[in-house]
Amino acid sequence: MKKSIKEIKEELKQVRSPEDALFKAYAQDERKGVQQVIIQKQRQFEAAERLKQQFDEMMAYENELYRQGATYIAGVDEVGRGPLAGPVVAAAVILPPDFFLPGLTDSKKLSEAKREAFYEEICKKAVAIGIGIIDAEVIDCINIYEATKKAMTEAIELLAVQPDELLIDAMKLPVPISQQSIIKGDATSISIAASSVIAKVTRDRMMKELGERYPAYGFEKHMGYGTKQHLEAIEQYGILPEHRRSFAPIKNQVN
Repeated sequence: MKKSIKEIKEELKQVRSPEDALFKAYAQDERKGVQQVIIQKQRQFEAAERLKQQFDEMMAYENELYRQGATYIAGVDEVGRGPLAGPVVAAAVILPPDFFLPGLTDSKKLSEAKREAFYEEICKKAVAIGIGIIDAEVIDCINIYEATKKAMTEAIELLAVQPDELLIDAMKLPVPISQQSIIKGDATSISIAASSVIAKVTRDRMMKELGERYPAYGFEKHMGYGTKQHLEAIEQYGILPEHRRSFAPIKNQVN
């Protein structure tokens, strides 16, 4: 007696390759419903293969450094350069050589749910993670570019393991460690992508807490960026200590 389509679908959930004997056997089943299940499963295989290829491509910088003898490679990235409020946050992440997390890429390209899930995986598997946080007051004193470098430098200093190499998203840092500055590194290096996820989730959580403290401003929605809602709240309720007074249009109200 042939198995039902529902039973076949359940069995195929455990299959990880189109070369699996079970998949090949069910692929011979001519029932229309089974063939639809097979097609669906085949698409899943193809999607998984695309993500694996993307991951392998994003390991190119790391693999080259491993070949040259590096042991600990730290990816470094930041979030929060553009907002009118809140800190700039940087993360430095050292991943183990056998790290594998298909789908990991620039945090801006991921859904919030995916970022949160990847954040937990990275925290679980990373060799070391450092996070640098520079608040609005310091940003106003030294400017956002210098504050970004300061956040990144602090993140590196807070690593429990000293890195041999740094892969940094579009920035050069005044630290005595061999480094590469990579344009759009968060989409081309897996270590930088990991650091972008850690930095983004860390900052978003901080902004959500700020939203609870100042519910009228809606920080949990816009994360401090200059949206219509945010600008109207500033107009109505005023400037907060967490606002960057050196950023327009806030500086126009302060001066």
